[in-house]
Amino acid sequence: MSRNKAAGTRWESAIVEYLRDQGWPHAERRAMQGSRDRGDIAGIPGVVIEAKNCKQLDLAGWLDETTTEQANAGATIGAVWVKRRGRTDPGASYVVVAGATFTALLREAGY
Repeated sequence: MSRNKAAGTRWESAIVEYLRDQGWPHAERRAMQGSRDRGDIAGIPGVVIEAKNCKQLDLAGWLDETTTEQANAGATIGAVWVKRRGRTDPGASYVVVAGATFTALLREAGY
């Protein structure tokens, strides 16, 4: 396994552990499915999570990728969970969503 692949696997596993600790016991890493990929993290109904542990940011590309995976999964929410440099805690990292997703989440939360 390449160094980059191993770092990505560790990051996905850290996110899954964090989600389980936060109350989503069915969170799990999802197997890659090529062009029909449905995101990296599964186990939260209606949600696609794409995990990224990269030196260079590509927010637009990552959001486009997540939108495709969200459609493949038939999910209502798609998010990119980006590792923060120098931090290992997913709770201290970034979660990026499209503006439409953000406003939908605000409405759902009662704002």
